[in-house]
Amino acid sequence: MKVLGISGWSGAGKTTLLAELIPLLVARGVKVSTIKHAHHEFDVDKPGKDSYRHREAGASEVLISSEKRYAIMHELRDVAEPTLEELLARLSPVDLVLVEGFKKSGHAKIEVWRASVGKPMLQPDDPSIIAVASDAPLPGLPVPLLDANRPQQIAEFVMTWLAGDKREVRRGAAE
Repeated sequence: MKVLGISGWSGAGKTTLLAELIPLLVARGVKVSTIKHAHHEFDVDKPGKDSYRHREAGASEVLISSEKRYAIMHELRDVAEPTLEELLARLSPVDLVLVEGFKKSGHAKIEVWRASVGKPMLQPDDPSIIAVASDAPLPGLPVPLLDANRPQQIAEFVMTWLAGDKREVRRGAAE
């Protein structure tokens, strides 16, 4: 499985880009999964539901299954948060795992950067960033610059990256 992160500061448009990028990649025959890191407590279950009651009663894992999908909720219960590598090991095999968050991990990443967010770029300090998607010109950028408002262009970049042709990736970047 290849792993590609979509990194950047909150408000830069990572989730929006992923929501646009996933169907473009799937339409090209790429089997995609995602991992999203949350910096806060979250819950995917509803109070009062059987699965919620199982978890609240102390179950370590609760698996909910139906004819359309299944989900596993795993309570950490004072155990360290799993690393990205540990989470990847839990996924079924696919062509590409897109990771939102985990910006300090060493996997390849596309940074989404917008000046309007008011935060510095991650790229100068992160050698695993292979491109920057932005809505502004960034002269002198040492990695390819992609137009954050053109998900089709970013999908082409990802397809080239998946194919492993680094030379073509650089040539295909926006000026």
